[in-house]
Amino acid sequence: MANPITDPSVKSITGTNPENLEEKILLDKAMETTYWKEQCFDLTTETLVDKAMELDHIGGAFGGNREPTPFMCLLMKMLQIQPEEDIVVEFIKNEHYKYVTVLGAFYLRLTGTDVDVYRYLEPLCNDYRKLRLIASDGSFVSTHVDEVVEELLESGYCCDVALPRIEKRWTLENLGLLEPREKSSVLEGYECKEERKRKWSKMMDN
Repeated sequence: MANPITDPSVKSITGTNPENLEEKILLDKAMETTYWKEQCFDLTTETLVDKAMELDHIGGAFGGNREPTPFMCLLMKMLQIQPEEDIVVEFIKNEHYKYVTVLGAFYLRLTGTDVDVYRYLEPLCNDYRKLRLIASDGSFVSTHVDEVVEELLESGYCCDVALPRIEKRWTLENLGLLEPREKSSVLEGYECKEERKRKWSKMMDN
């Protein structure tokens, strides 16, 4: 079965084919995985939601053959079919499926405007739900939604994918495109973050 190509009607994102926002080698490997061929090939926007709800870990590629994770395969599929923005926002805002939240956040980080990235991802910095992350050696480690989101906002690389450059928040504030963050709330959030994360993790483990 041949691999599908991106619909020719989809929009160019940051001046390139949306598939090219993922590392080329990772993309090629994803299309060769059993998961892609059996689970992703014919996905539509509607059926992708159901498949995303089945995710139980995140990550880029792992093992000696550097096999892409199901999470990464679904991210690539989203780049192919380009779901409407309101659907992506629903991914991000849903409260029941944490891996769906991160999938939507990752997709928006790759495709959204700088303003939308901050607007929709920053609230997730207060989301302390625990996640399983598969490391490059195939072992699983614990992380949290807020940690992944902070990496998406502050790093140039996440889960083996190079992230498009975004403007610093203060630049967008100076341009009047974002409201300044209240210093008191930021300081309070920083001081209480670890304690709230511990309480959140304990609650989710019960």
